[in-house]
Amino acid sequence: MGSASELEYHLILAHDLHLIDGISYERLNQQVTEVKRMLASLILKLNADR
Repeated sequence: MGSASELEYHLILAHDLHLIDGISYERLNQQVTEVKRMLASLILKLNADR
């Protein structure tokens, strides 16, 4: 989860520095958000099985 959050920050930075365009940023940010949702669900599932 930490690595996904770090990637999210790097995407914001790359966009702010005009290294990636807005369309690419939005697409990549949506993918990172989806991965973070999946990770959160997995963490909840693992904790529920204890």
